[in-house]
Amino acid sequence: MGEVFAEDDLYTKDGTVDYHNDPAKKNETGTWKACPFILGNECCERLAYYGMSTNLVLYFKKRLNQHSAAASKNVSNWSGTCYITPLIGAFLADAYLGRYWTIACFSIIYVIGMTLLTLSASVPGLKPSCSGEDVCHPKELQTAVTFVALYLIALGTGGIKPCVSSYGADQFDDADEVEKKHKSSFFNWFYFSINIGALVASSVLVWIQDNVGWGWGFGIPAVTMAIAVVSFFSGTRLYRNQKPGGSPLTRICQVLLASFRKFKVDVPEDKSLLYETTDAESAIAGSRKLDHTKDLGFFDKAAVQTESDHTKGNIDSWRVCTVTQVEELKSIIRLLPIWATGIIFSAVYSQMSTLFVLQGASMDTRLGNSSFKIPPASLSIFDTVSVIFWVPIYDQAIVPVARKITGHKNGLTQLQRMGTGLFISIFAMLSAGILELYRLKYVKRHNYYELDEVPMSIFWQVPQYFLIGCAEVFTFIGQLEFFYDQAPDAMRSLCSALSLTTVALGNYLSSMLVTIVMKITTKNGKPGWIPDNLNYGHIDYFYYLLAVLSVLNLGVYLVIAKWYTYKRPVGTLR
Repeated sequence: MGEVFAEDDLYTKDGTVDYHNDPAKKNETGTWKACPFILGNECCERLAYYGMSTNLVLYFKKRLNQHSAAASKNVSNWSGTCYITPLIGAFLADAYLGRYWTIACFSIIYVIGMTLLTLSASVPGLKPSCSGEDVCHPKELQTAVTFVALYLIALGTGGIKPCVSSYGADQFDDADEVEKKHKSSFFNWFYFSINIGALVASSVLVWIQDNVGWGWGFGIPAVTMAIAVVSFFSGTRLYRNQKPGGSPLTRICQVLLASFRKFKVDVPEDKSLLYETTDAESAIAGSRKLDHTKDLGFFDKAAVQTESDHTKGNIDSWRVCTVTQVEELKSIIRLLPIWATGIIFSAVYSQMSTLFVLQGASMDTRLGNSSFKIPPASLSIFDTVSVIFWVPIYDQAIVPVARKITGHKNGLTQLQRMGTGLFISIFAMLSAGILELYRLKYVKRHNYYELDEVPMSIFWQVPQYFLIGCAEVFTFIGQLEFFYDQAPDAMRSLCSALSLTTVALGNYLSSMLVTIVMKITTKNGKPGWIPDNLNYGHIDYFYYLLAVLSVLNLGVYLVIAKWYTYKRPVGTLR
């Protein structure tokens, strides 16, 4: 796995590299020599993204003169698009462009979008005219330019999100046990770099936007994104690149059609009779051959050869498929239940930007006895700090100890790691619920129902943020590694994009739960669980609801994980 485009003589038929004839080429490329440029790119890109998006709802309200509901809706629509466009970028990467050129092309689109957004907030004529600090009168053209810039950014991030983590992992050869061990560590430091960027964005850049100006507030992320592009291109000669394997959707459709065409055909007991190329390499560029697995046996019918499978002496790929092609589809199907269990976790994670903020706003936001007030959303910094704290602890302490106990080279398997994160997330919701329970008791005891900020420090929220961050280190990083490792070689970007959709679906699930809960609990004139004045509500019940759903989700996950069948590349030991 992993070849350099300039070295065509190293290519094998499956689009990977054979270093045996020239091992010096392997030593010159990939591994940790190439990764700093990829990690630097990701850190700067995330700093740019969060630096621009964290305060976006306030820009819509204050500069584009939008009502709270409209501003919130526009941010949600844009954020959702940012997690849908990765499906486009991933398809292009796996099918036609490869991950290197996809990242390169979409990064340029990203920079153009960031530059246009900066101009829309700073250049006279493009930026809205304001008669006061928050009284602005944007023209339709000015609003349109802002939204064009934002959706260019959404398109740009669609080519980067699903490819960068996979591209970094491509730098480690799965056939080399030493390099494969380092690949697991790469995913830890990849997520670490994301949170370094997020930490700077949610603190420094938000302050600049509020206190210096939006031109600087958007301009600095634009420059940072340009630095990300430079960082990525700087490592070009060190990268290992996989050739794109052609349209994965076409291959999936071929297996489905061939299977249903042969509905009545029996699969032979001897699975060696199933169709596979005689060459040592796979017929799919960028993919190793896969061994046959026993489950989902219906799709094996696609690899059963019959007389009608040949057209003018050639194999008709719409009638008979290779075992590797069939196993590609099986791998995707096996991933889907694991993928689905990530939606509940993402719903829990989404509370940091919704109910956690509302809960914090109803508490004492002063820093000590000073008059300085902490923006409730800023407490998400403790989530970031938690991730930054736990990543090196996990990589340098937990893994070595777990390795001695389990005997597994990575300490915990990917499924064990994700399950641990799901377990921890339950306690994050319980922590938030218990805090709200005590806050409401305090309100009742002192009759503080009409008080905007109950005299109870907002820093009591720190444990729930810290637990969410800890859960992220196990679940989200484990998910990154799992979807890369278990995805078919020629579909890795697409599977990374699929894993990202759990974030969007988790947000949608949370919104749906809020709608259902409010519809039920506001009957007969009751304020409901989540009223405008939380002192009359019960968001602790909502947290408990998420905790219960998380427990049920963990139970389902454990059943799925127990029966999960790992993919088996030919010639690769597991």
